[in-house]
Amino acid sequence: MLLLGVGLAFLGDATVAAQEAVVGAWSGALKVQGMEIRVVFHVEQGADGLTATMDSPDQGATGIPVSDVTVAGDSVALSVDRIAATYEGALVEGGAKIEGTWTQGGQSFPLMLTSADEAERTPPPRPQHPEPPYPYVADSVTVQNESAGLTLAGTLTRPEGEGPHPAVVLVSGSGPQDRNSEVFNHKLFHVLADHLTRQGIAVLRYDERGVSASGGRFDGATSEDFAGDAAAAVRFLKNRPNVDAEATGLVGMSEGGLVAPMVHTRFEAVGFLVLMAGPSVPGHEILVEQGAKIASAQGAPSAVVDSVRTMQRQMMEAIRTASDSAEMAEQVRTMLEARGLPDAQAESQIEQITSPWGRFFVRYDPAPALRQVDVPVLALYGSTDLQVPPGQNADPMRTALRESPSGDVTVRVLDGLNHLFQPAETGLPTEYAQIETTMAPTALQMVSGWILERTR
Repeated sequence: MLLLGVGLAFLGDATVAAQEAVVGAWSGALKVQGMEIRVVFHVEQGADGLTATMDSPDQGATGIPVSDVTVAGDSVALSVDRIAATYEGALVEGGAKIEGTWTQGGQSFPLMLTSADEAERTPPPRPQHPEPPYPYVADSVTVQNESAGLTLAGTLTRPEGEGPHPAVVLVSGSGPQDRNSEVFNHKLFHVLADHLTRQGIAVLRYDERGVSASGGRFDGATSEDFAGDAAAAVRFLKNRPNVDAEATGLVGMSEGGLVAPMVHTRFEAVGFLVLMAGPSVPGHEILVEQGAKIASAQGAPSAVVDSVRTMQRQMMEAIRTASDSAEMAEQVRTMLEARGLPDAQAESQIEQITSPWGRFFVRYDPAPALRQVDVPVLALYGSTDLQVPPGQNADPMRTALRESPSGDVTVRVLDGLNHLFQPAETGLPTEYAQIETTMAPTALQMVSGWILERTR
């Protein structure tokens, strides 16, 4: 999943999920010279990002402003300039706790924070999450990507019977994703794989490199590296008994919708492509529009939205034209300082921007690969998607695919669905966790029906 912090830089699924997870009240006790001093942080989601205040009940202090709240991946940093203190930690136990260190006056102390309002923060039920026993076979498998020297761990689900069955590899969105593509307590790929397998389609889903049981490192990898991993998964699937190699395709979601055409045209040919919220224009264009649309949906005045769009364009231009990472970082740092962003938060944004993934995504144009596709393609968008906006991507997707050798192209915008293909009101990422539906049945049925029409 692609997401851009308003007027700042892009964030992957893990960071977005972590930001959602830290909203609320967190309490813990500092043990200092034989005493316990309680600390409570109140973290809120504002229009311009996360804000917080701090209480020290044992010292009769409340409402102390937290100068800066930074969340990157599972890492959480809170700066309290008024008392010259900082807290740095990491989300653990599925986001129920933050384990870290409190630093003040040159001394450091361990501090474990626990959700103080867990009942309020418990997400709604997930009625679509599959539960065993399943009416199909589910095997744990490993895939060798020999060119990268790593092993991917995954799950292969297949219908009962000898087959051969049509089959797909699922390719996830941005940020470190496990085989279920779990974000905001939604197991997107588990739900999708369950639906497809019940319809007679074998499905391989896997932990991305460096995630969960898979080998390798996620940090430093680009979309090209993920395409190599997906190609290895396709080769593995084609060689499985009971799988129809000629009817094996890719289903890519968000960044996976960018990776899938790259796999087919450069690494390993497949029988068809399903692109869900797949980018069709260069990354820098998506990130500019994404930031502006999220700001607008959050209620920002038009002048602020225009300012966000201008800021994003300047940042994207710096990333595209800088000769190296150092020059890129310096240009972006100057912009963020002018905007008044705290140093810690600015450095976190710069680190994301100058990463290999960030540089590649901003500069990559998916259209040339789309124009080379010579197999059937289904491209779906949600009408309320703010992260890969359909108004920006659907028509260029149609244009690129109509110029391709493929004679079977379907591009649809599904009304009322967001970036995750949930029924949504605003499309804002802050809605994702509160929506019970993991993936709308309309989207699930469209994907399975389209695949079966072309593989039976």
